[in-house]
Amino acid sequence: MSTANPTGGFHDGPATIIKKASGWFIAVAVVFIILGISAIAEPAIAGVAVAILVGWLLILGGVAHLVSAFSGGGAGRVIWQVLLGIIYAVGGVYFLMHPLIGLGSLTLFLAVIIVAGAVVEFIAYFRTRHESGSGWLLVNALVTLLLGWLIWAHWPSSSVWAIGTLVGVNLLMTGISRLMLGMAARKLASGAAAY
Repeated sequence: MSTANPTGGFHDGPATIIKKASGWFIAVAVVFIILGISAIAEPAIAGVAVAILVGWLLILGGVAHLVSAFSGGGAGRVIWQVLLGIIYAVGGVYFLMHPLIGLGSLTLFLAVIIVAGAVVEFIAYFRTRHESGSGWLLVNALVTLLLGWLIWAHWPSSSVWAIGTLVGVNLLMTGISRLMLGMAARKLASGAAAY
């Protein structure tokens, strides 16, 4: 009768475990990079995919509200949770049935959020303008305001490129940063194995 070795994969040293884990980290990073480049190349398709994802998330949120409505707390709480659940679910179904209109709504909402973020950056700059490096807050605020204005001024046509491009850039930068971290971990593991 054979017995299982409880320390199975731990016979390898920490360097080997880190090397294996960094391999997976690098593989995931490459997938992020490919998805990011694809989203930048086809921003309209990526934007519609985001709208469909938001639709499904709204439906799941609606289901969660409906389920939590019956966990107690009185009639008032039940009514509000049911109403919220229905609103979320209806919004999600609408996004799924009309993803282009949903994409337009998301793009307008994104423009509002970006402009609001620029206003907050301006306030932060004026509160810290005497500190060293605060000029970068002003630069960030100006660039953010310009981006928000571009999306807002060209809405609804900006719906074709804004969300998909921004998601693509985010995926690409996430992939590149994860790739660099994975390669650094692999290099560190190789250096540790040499000792």
